[in-house]
Amino acid sequence: MTPAARYSFANHKFPQVLKSNSKCPNLFDGTTRLYYDPLSFYGQRVRIARSYKGLEEEIECVAISISDKPVWFTEKLYPVGKVPVLEHNGQVKGESLDLLEYLDQEFGGPTIMPTEEDKKEAAAELLKYTDTFHTAWRRGLGSYDVSPAAIENAVVLDYLENALRKYATQGPFFLGHYSLVDVAYAPYIERFQIAFSGVSGVKYDITAGRPNLAKWIQAINTVDAHTSNSLEHDGLRGEFQKVLDRGFFRRFSD
Repeated sequence: MTPAARYSFANHKFPQVLKSNSKCPNLFDGTTRLYYDPLSFYGQRVRIARSYKGLEEEIECVAISISDKPVWFTEKLYPVGKVPVLEHNGQVKGESLDLLEYLDQEFGGPTIMPTEEDKKEAAAELLKYTDTFHTAWRRGLGSYDVSPAAIENAVVLDYLENALRKYATQGPFFLGHYSLVDVAYAPYIERFQIAFSGVSGVKYDITAGRPNLAKWIQAINTVDAHTSNSLEHDGLRGEFQKVLDRGFFRRFSD
Protein backbone atom coordinates (compact mmCIF):
# COMPACT_ATOMS: atom_id res chain seq x y z
CA MET A 1 0.00 0.00 0.00
CA THR A 2 1.42 3.39 -0.96
CA PRO A 3 1.67 6.15 1.69
CA ALA A 4 -0.98 8.12 -0.18
CA ALA A 5 -3.41 5.17 -0.23
CA ARG A 6 -2.84 4.52 3.46
CA TYR A 7 -4.39 7.87 4.35
CA SER A 8 -7.43 7.66 2.09
CA PHE A 9 -10.89 6.72 3.41
CA ALA A 10 -13.96 7.44 1.32
CA ASN A 11 -15.83 9.26 4.10
CA HIS A 12 -13.04 10.70 6.24
CA LYS A 13 -11.03 13.84 5.58
CA PHE A 14 -7.43 13.34 6.68
CA PRO A 15 -5.14 16.26 7.43
CA GLN A 16 -2.17 16.96 5.18
CA VAL A 17 0.32 14.16 5.94
CA LEU A 18 4.00 15.06 5.74
CA LYS A 19 6.18 12.55 3.88
CA SER A 20 9.88 12.02 3.15
CA ASN A 21 10.19 14.99 0.82
CA SER A 22 8.06 17.39 2.89
CA LYS A 23 9.48 20.73 3.94
CA CYS A 24 10.78 21.02 7.49
CA PRO A 25 8.88 23.40 9.78
CA ASN A 26 10.78 26.04 11.71
CA LEU A 27 11.74 23.71 14.54
CA PHE A 28 12.20 24.98 18.09
CA ASP A 29 10.76 28.40 17.27
CA GLY A 30 8.61 28.43 20.39
CA THR A 31 5.64 26.67 18.78
CA THR A 32 4.38 23.61 20.64
CA ARG A 33 3.80 20.82 18.12
CA LEU A 34 2.40 17.30 18.39
CA TYR A 35 3.74 15.03 15.64
CA TYR A 36 1.55 11.97 15.08
CA ASP A 37 0.44 9.31 12.58
CA PRO A 38 -3.28 9.78 11.78
CA LEU A 39 -3.92 6.00 11.89
CA SER A 40 -2.00 5.30 15.09
CA PHE A 41 -3.53 4.19 18.38
CA TYR A 42 -0.84 6.12 20.20
CA GLY A 43 -1.28 9.43 18.43
CA GLN A 44 -5.03 9.24 18.93
CA ARG A 45 -4.50 8.98 22.69
CA VAL A 46 -2.57 12.22 22.85
CA ARG A 47 -4.94 14.05 20.54
CA ILE A 48 -7.88 13.00 22.74
CA ALA A 49 -6.10 14.42 25.80
CA ARG A 50 -5.22 17.60 23.89
CA SER A 51 -8.88 18.11 22.98
CA TYR A 52 -10.24 17.19 26.41
CA LYS A 53 -7.95 19.73 28.07
CA GLY A 54 -8.87 22.40 25.52
CA LEU A 55 -5.34 22.77 24.16
CA GLU A 56 -6.16 23.00 20.44
CA GLU A 57 -4.87 26.58 20.27
CA GLU A 58 -1.75 25.87 22.35
CA ILE A 59 -0.61 22.68 20.62
CA GLU A 60 -0.32 22.49 16.84
CA CYS A 61 -0.85 19.04 15.32
CA VAL A 62 1.51 17.86 12.57
CA ALA A 63 0.56 14.63 10.76
CA ILE A 64 3.50 12.40 9.80
CA SER A 65 3.51 9.39 7.46
CA ILE A 66 4.96 6.61 9.60
CA SER A 67 5.79 4.54 6.50
CA ASP A 68 7.44 7.44 4.65
CA LYS A 69 8.72 9.75 7.40
CA PRO A 70 10.19 13.13 6.51
CA VAL A 71 13.99 13.03 6.44
CA TRP A 72 14.23 15.97 8.82
CA PHE A 73 12.07 14.20 11.43
CA THR A 74 14.81 11.73 12.41
CA GLU A 75 17.77 13.92 11.45
CA LYS A 76 16.77 17.10 13.25
CA LEU A 77 13.93 16.37 15.65
CA TYR A 78 13.72 12.83 17.02
CA PRO A 79 16.37 10.28 16.04
CA VAL A 80 14.31 7.45 17.59
CA GLY A 81 11.91 8.02 14.69
CA LYS A 82 8.68 7.06 16.51
CA VAL A 83 5.50 9.08 16.87
CA PRO A 84 3.76 10.62 18.69
CA VAL A 85 6.26 13.15 19.99
CA LEU A 86 5.74 16.59 21.46
CA GLU A 87 7.99 19.56 20.72
CA HIS A 88 7.68 21.89 23.71
CA ASN A 89 9.94 24.48 25.33
CA GLY A 90 12.93 23.49 23.23
CA GLN A 91 12.62 19.80 24.12
CA VAL A 92 11.13 16.73 22.45
CA LYS A 93 9.10 14.24 24.48
CA GLY A 94 7.98 10.81 23.29
CA GLU A 95 5.90 7.75 24.34
CA SER A 96 2.14 8.26 24.38
CA LEU A 97 1.46 7.30 28.01
CA ASP A 98 4.25 9.59 29.20
CA LEU A 99 2.80 12.36 27.05
CA LEU A 100 -0.62 12.00 28.69
CA GLU A 101 0.95 12.68 32.07
CA TYR A 102 3.12 15.45 30.65
CA LEU A 103 0.13 17.29 29.19
CA ASP A 104 -1.63 17.09 32.53
CA GLN A 105 1.37 18.38 34.47
CA GLU A 106 2.53 21.13 32.10
CA PHE A 107 -0.70 22.52 30.65
CA GLY A 108 -3.99 23.85 31.95
CA GLY A 109 -7.49 22.51 31.47
CA PRO A 110 -9.40 19.68 33.16
CA THR A 111 -7.13 17.16 34.83
CA ILE A 112 -7.04 13.56 33.65
CA MET A 113 -4.80 12.29 36.45
CA PRO A 114 -6.42 10.64 39.49
CA THR A 115 -5.80 12.25 42.87
CA GLU A 116 -7.04 9.55 45.28
CA GLU A 117 -4.36 7.05 46.29
CA ASP A 118 -6.47 3.97 45.54
CA LYS A 119 -7.27 5.30 42.07
CA LYS A 120 -3.62 6.15 41.42
CA GLU A 121 -2.79 2.49 42.14
CA ALA A 122 -5.66 1.24 39.97
CA ALA A 123 -4.59 3.53 37.13
CA ALA A 124 -0.96 2.37 37.33
CA GLU A 125 -2.05 -1.28 37.11
CA LEU A 126 -4.38 -0.66 34.18
CA LEU A 127 -1.80 1.37 32.26
CA LYS A 128 0.80 -1.34 32.78
CA TYR A 129 -1.61 -3.79 31.15
CA THR A 130 -1.97 -1.82 27.90
CA ASP A 131 0.96 -3.62 26.22
CA THR A 132 -0.62 -7.00 27.00
CA PHE A 133 -3.89 -5.71 25.61
CA HIS A 134 -2.20 -4.49 22.42
CA THR A 135 -0.57 -7.88 21.87
CA ALA A 136 -3.91 -9.62 22.36
CA TRP A 137 -5.55 -7.25 19.89
CA ARG A 138 -3.09 -8.26 17.17
CA ARG A 139 -3.31 -11.94 18.08
CA GLY A 140 -7.10 -11.75 17.87
CA LEU A 141 -6.96 -10.28 14.38
CA GLY A 142 -4.60 -13.06 13.37
CA SER A 143 -7.17 -15.66 14.43
CA TYR A 144 -9.89 -14.91 11.89
CA ASP A 145 -9.43 -18.25 10.20
CA VAL A 146 -10.41 -20.02 13.43
CA SER A 147 -13.72 -19.21 15.13
CA PRO A 148 -15.38 -16.55 17.27
CA ALA A 149 -14.69 -18.76 20.31
CA ALA A 150 -10.99 -18.76 19.49
CA ILE A 151 -11.06 -14.99 19.08
CA GLU A 152 -12.71 -14.63 22.47
CA ASN A 153 -9.92 -16.69 24.01
CA ALA A 154 -7.29 -14.61 22.24
CA VAL A 155 -8.58 -11.23 23.36
CA VAL A 156 -8.64 -9.92 26.91
CA LEU A 157 -11.95 -8.15 27.17
CA ASP A 158 -12.93 -9.88 30.42
CA TYR A 159 -10.00 -8.11 32.07
CA LEU A 160 -11.61 -4.79 31.15
CA GLU A 161 -15.05 -5.93 32.30
CA ASN A 162 -13.64 -6.82 35.72
CA ALA A 163 -11.66 -3.59 35.95
CA LEU A 164 -14.72 -1.50 35.09
CA ARG A 165 -16.68 -3.21 37.85
CA LYS A 166 -14.41 -1.82 40.59
CA TYR A 167 -15.74 1.76 40.47
CA ALA A 168 -19.02 1.10 38.66
CA THR A 169 -21.07 2.68 41.46
CA GLN A 170 -19.23 5.98 40.87
CA GLY A 171 -19.67 6.10 37.09
CA PRO A 172 -19.18 4.18 33.84
CA PHE A 173 -15.47 4.93 33.39
CA PHE A 174 -12.49 2.90 34.64
CA LEU A 175 -11.99 5.06 37.73
CA GLY A 176 -15.64 6.08 37.94
CA HIS A 177 -14.79 9.48 36.46
CA TYR A 178 -13.14 10.14 33.11
CA SER A 179 -9.34 9.85 33.31
CA LEU A 180 -6.15 9.07 31.43
CA VAL A 181 -7.01 5.35 31.72
CA ASP A 182 -10.04 5.89 29.49
CA VAL A 183 -7.90 7.94 27.11
CA ALA A 184 -5.29 5.16 26.98
CA TYR A 185 -7.76 2.35 26.23
CA ALA A 186 -10.28 4.15 24.03
CA PRO A 187 -8.43 3.69 20.69
CA TYR A 188 -7.90 -0.03 21.39
CA ILE A 189 -11.48 -0.76 22.38
CA GLU A 190 -12.87 1.26 19.50
CA ARG A 191 -10.79 -0.77 17.05
CA PHE A 192 -11.66 -4.07 18.73
CA GLN A 193 -15.34 -3.32 18.33
CA ILE A 194 -15.00 -2.26 14.69
CA ALA A 195 -12.73 -5.11 13.59
CA PHE A 196 -14.63 -7.90 15.30
CA SER A 197 -17.99 -6.83 13.92
CA GLY A 198 -17.53 -7.27 10.22
CA VAL A 199 -13.99 -7.97 9.03
CA SER A 200 -13.65 -11.27 7.14
CA GLY A 201 -17.27 -12.07 7.91
CA VAL A 202 -16.71 -12.38 11.65
CA LYS A 203 -19.63 -11.09 13.72
CA TYR A 204 -18.44 -10.93 17.31
CA ASP A 205 -20.08 -8.58 19.81
CA ILE A 206 -17.40 -7.55 22.32
CA THR A 207 -20.06 -6.31 24.77
CA ALA A 208 -22.02 -9.62 24.93
CA GLY A 209 -22.03 -10.71 28.57
CA ARG A 210 -20.04 -7.59 29.52
CA PRO A 211 -22.53 -4.98 30.75
CA ASN A 212 -19.86 -2.69 32.23
CA LEU A 213 -17.97 -2.61 28.95
CA ALA A 214 -21.22 -1.83 27.12
CA LYS A 215 -21.86 1.11 29.49
CA TRP A 216 -18.28 2.31 29.04
CA ILE A 217 -18.61 2.32 25.24
CA GLN A 218 -21.89 4.20 25.46
CA ALA A 219 -20.34 6.75 27.84
CA ILE A 220 -17.09 7.24 25.90
CA ASN A 221 -19.09 8.05 22.79
CA THR A 222 -20.60 11.05 24.61
CA VAL A 223 -17.14 12.54 25.23
CA ASP A 224 -16.52 15.12 22.50
CA ALA A 225 -12.73 14.77 22.79
CA HIS A 226 -13.06 11.10 21.86
CA THR A 227 -15.58 11.38 19.03
CA SER A 228 -13.83 14.36 17.43
CA ASN A 229 -10.58 12.37 17.23
CA SER A 230 -12.06 9.08 16.02
CA LEU A 231 -11.62 7.74 12.51
CA GLU A 232 -14.52 6.88 10.24
CA HIS A 233 -15.54 3.33 11.12
CA ASP A 234 -16.13 1.92 7.65
CA GLY A 235 -12.73 3.23 6.59
CA LEU A 236 -11.03 1.59 9.57
CA ARG A 237 -12.85 -1.66 8.87
CA GLY A 238 -11.58 -1.56 5.29
CA GLU A 239 -8.04 -0.84 6.49
CA PHE A 240 -8.15 -3.86 8.80
CA GLN A 241 -9.39 -6.06 5.98
CA LYS A 242 -6.52 -4.97 3.72
CA VAL A 243 -3.79 -5.74 6.25
CA LEU A 244 -5.54 -8.96 7.24
CA ASP A 245 -5.66 -10.10 3.62
CA ARG A 246 -1.93 -9.46 3.37
CA GLY A 247 -1.37 -11.74 6.37
CA PHE A 248 0.13 -8.99 8.51
CA PHE A 249 -1.55 -10.17 11.72
CA ARG A 250 -1.04 -13.89 11.11
CA ARG A 251 2.37 -13.86 12.82
CA PHE A 252 0.79 -12.66 16.06
CA SER A 253 -1.57 -15.64 16.28
CA ASP A 254 1.16 -18.28 16.52
